[in-house]
Amino acid sequence: MYFCISMAGLYIHIPFCASRCIYCDFFSSTDSSWRGAYVDALCRELDLRRGELGGEPVATVYFGGGTPSTLSADERERLFCALSKVVEWDTCDEVTFEVNPDDVTPLFISELKDTPVNRLSMGVQSFDDNDLAFLHRRHTVRAAVEAVERCRRGGYENVSIDLIYGLPGQTLDRWNANLQRAVALDVPHISAYNLIYEEGTALWRMRERGEVEECDEELALQMFGQLIDTLSSHGYEHYEISNFARSGRYARHNTSYWQGVPYLGLGAAAHSYDGRCRRVNPASLSRYVAAVTEGRVAYTEELETFDSLYNERILTSLRTCWGLDLNRLAADFGPDRAHYCMEQARPHIEAGRLVVADGILRITREGIFTSDDIMSDLFWVD
Repeated sequence: MYFCISMAGLYIHIPFCASRCIYCDFFSSTDSSWRGAYVDALCRELDLRRGELGGEPVATVYFGGGTPSTLSADERERLFCALSKVVEWDTCDEVTFEVNPDDVTPLFISELKDTPVNRLSMGVQSFDDNDLAFLHRRHTVRAAVEAVERCRRGGYENVSIDLIYGLPGQTLDRWNANLQRAVALDVPHISAYNLIYEEGTALWRMRERGEVEECDEELALQMFGQLIDTLSSHGYEHYEISNFARSGRYARHNTSYWQGVPYLGLGAAAHSYDGRCRRVNPASLSRYVAAVTEGRVAYTEELETFDSLYNERILTSLRTCWGLDLNRLAADFGPDRAHYCMEQARPHIEAGRLVVADGILRITREGIFTSDDIMSDLFWVD
C-alpha cells in the first residue's frame, strides 16, 4: 500500500483555555488545576508509546489545543525535556506551537525562543472587534496586530494566522476589510475557515434558540471566492482548500496529514494513525490522566478497511493542489477501483469541475466551491 507503517509526526494536544469560544467543538477545559498532572501524563504517555514511532525520525511536531500558550515556562520545559528523548531537534523540519494573541508577551516569546519551536500558529479569527466580541475571543484587533509584530521582533518570522468567515451579519465589505488587514501583516501562511455550527457548541444553541441567523450559503461562497482572489493577488499559493502560503512555506505537519503520513498523537482526545489503524484517546481529563498514570495506554483502536483507505485517499488528495495521482491509485487499490474513480469523475470533468493532466486529477477553481459534493461522488459506497 501507499501508506507506510513508520511514524513521521508528533501531535501534542494541550486542552486548556482561559475561556471557551462559542464555536469551538475541540476538546478543551477551562480548569487549569489539571495542568500539572496533565503534563506529567503527556510525558508518561510518550514513554509508554515511543515504540510506535518504530525508530523513525520525527519530521514534524505540532502543539495544538485548546491553547498551548497557556502553559507555564516550567510546563513547557518539562514537555520538551521528555520529547528530547525521541526527537532529534536538529533534523526535525518543523515544530509548531499554537498561540493566542493575548498570551504573546515579550517574556513569552523570549522563553519560547529557548525551545525548539520554529513556527507559530496564531488564532486571530477576525480583524473586527465586534466579531471578536461575538466569538468570545479574549483579544482585540490591536492586540492581534501587536502580537504578530512582537513575534517578528522576537525572532519568529514563520507565523501563520487563522481567520473565520461567514459570521452572522458579516458582509462582503467587512470580510474584505478583514482580508486587507491580514495581507498587510505579510505573514507567510494564512488559514481561513467557514464558520460551522457544530452541535453542542454555544453557537449551535444560539442558532437553535433563534438568537443568530446562519450566513446565507451563496454569500459564504462569495466570501470564499473573495478569499481566494485576494490572497492569490498578494502572492499566496492556494495549496489546500482552507490554506494559503507563500512559496515553500506550507504547513509541513498538516500537509503530512493530507499525504497520508503516519503520526503519533499524545494527550486527551488526540488521534494517532499508523497507515492502517487509528487510535483515539478519551476526551476526558480524568480518564486520560488516570489510565496513563497507571501505566496503561488510554486509546481505543479502529482498523481501517480497504474501502475506507480508498475514500480517505480521495478526500485528502483532492483537498490539495497536488491532486490525486491516478497511477498510484491504481497501484495501491487496483485497476478496477481506479476505473470506478474515473467513471465517477467523468461528469465533473466534462463540467469543468475536475481536470486531468499528466496522470493527476485535480479540482478546478470552478469545482472548489462544491468540492465536498465532488469528493463524495468519487467515494466507494457499498
